[in-house]
Amino acid sequence: MRTIGIIGGMSWESSALYYQWINRAVRDRRGPLHSARLLLDNLDFSQVAQWQRDGDWDTAAQALAASARRLEAGGAECIVLATNTMHKVADAVMHATRLPFIHIADPTGEAIRRRDMNNVLLLGTAFTMNEGFYRSRLLAKYGVHCLLPSEQDRAEVHRIIYDELCTGVISDASQVIYRGIVAKAHADGAQGVILGCTEIGLLLRQEDSPVLLFDTAALHAAAAVDFALGDAA
Repeated sequence: MRTIGIIGGMSWESSALYYQWINRAVRDRRGPLHSARLLLDNLDFSQVAQWQRDGDWDTAAQALAASARRLEAGGAECIVLATNTMHKVADAVMHATRLPFIHIADPTGEAIRRRDMNNVLLLGTAFTMNEGFYRSRLLAKYGVHCLLPSEQDRAEVHRIIYDELCTGVISDASQVIYRGIVAKAHADGAQGVILGCTEIGLLLRQEDSPVLLFDTAALHAAAAVDFALGDAA
């Protein structure tokens, strides 16, 4: 079994889910007493969020690259960056080590393509929704076109992520907001919904949506297990 290296803490609420999903999948596939070989370098999200607000992506990239190097030195055999937004600096993380980097958009793009979908709603932080680093990869590699909520709805999605989900707050009122955004997108032709922030799955479940949800965190964790157990190159 290969050792998975996770850059986590962005936020730790979703990093905890990665830990659970990866270990449960290894148990289910290898036997009841098996668990994953895993290293977690947990960053202080308060500092990362400040770099995001300041637009100081260079400093953020240096911090995440340093995290990847720590994981490599500790014996990790791949790097998993457990956040969608910080894939904005994925190139710096990839180039920091010689280890395979499992990009969060790839298992999501593969899952959407297997369903023969090409128009899906993207929910995430303002950085992920508004900037091209995430959407362009899905379009170029998988032919997936990302639909976006209205500007007002994007602001609400972003606010709920940072003010609530990243702090462990799960609100019925916010779930209603998210469900309404999904319903509007479905009416406009969205075939599915990308939960493009690793915390959104804490709030929005499949039973809340008229279309299929693609939880990037869960798909990313599954791809890490495939790598660890030798099912991926």
